[in-house]
Amino acid sequence: MILVFGKTGQLARELAAHDGVTCLGRDQADLGDPGACAAAIREAEPQAVINAAAYTAVDKAEEEEALANVINGAAPGAMAAACAELGIPFVTVSTDYVFDGSGTAPWQPGDAAAPLNAYGRSKLAGEKMVRAAGGAYAILRTSWVVSAHGHNFVKTMLRLGKERERLTIVADQIGAPTPARDIAGACLEMARQLIADPGKSGLYHLAGAPQTSWAGFAREIFRQAGIACAVEDIPTSAYPTPAARPLNSRLDCSALESVFGLPQPDWRLGLDDILKDLGEVA
Repeated sequence: MILVFGKTGQLARELAAHDGVTCLGRDQADLGDPGACAAAIREAEPQAVINAAAYTAVDKAEEEEALANVINGAAPGAMAAACAELGIPFVTVSTDYVFDGSGTAPWQPGDAAAPLNAYGRSKLAGEKMVRAAGGAYAILRTSWVVSAHGHNFVKTMLRLGKERERLTIVADQIGAPTPARDIAGACLEMARQLIADPGKSGLYHLAGAPQTSWAGFAREIFRQAGIACAVEDIPTSAYPTPAARPLNSRLDCSALESVFGLPQPDWRLGLDDILKDLGEVA
């Protein structure tokens, strides 16, 4: 059995669709209480643990950084320590927001992290604690997560695209959408391989292909959904937010393929699946 922290989020919902997975909701393991999370692992005695829960309110984290640090930092750190004690692998998901977004080259897992916002700092804190725990682990950084569940860019664009004839969308942040279904599959495969070979522990990246901007992503959503809404490119400076966003969110995913045999997914195919799940295909 693989134990998953999270039940209602985008990633947890996709993981729950797989056999041999037990998901813990907030009522069973609150990430605001790291000790309770560690106790839940010891009690369950799973073969591996996947952390699919997180504090993801990027702008709100600017005001709640202490809470974000507990949920995204201390909690996965406690989970990793419990897994190390039991001799089982731990897989957790991090973010492109650990980087400062400079340059245009895809970020390598070993590149220096320099988060621009509180959310990124909290996720980086979690990464450091997981690595320090001393057990078998995989940290999977990803970007622009989307699915048919919860709140995300796809669902927002579908709603706004039907209400308006034209939308202004940021075009100078470059990265890639990543379907939660693909992240879930990768996490499970990584957990299974780490059970057999803990030597594969490390930092990895998973993002969809090809790279695009938020504006380009919006255009593809409207194209696939048959929505006649025009997209006007704007710079990040024209859409200020409480938390700064990196301009370069490109992630080099080659290590994930070479070590675990997991290639980059085509996000356009994943988008088609999401739209079908939502009944939004043109």
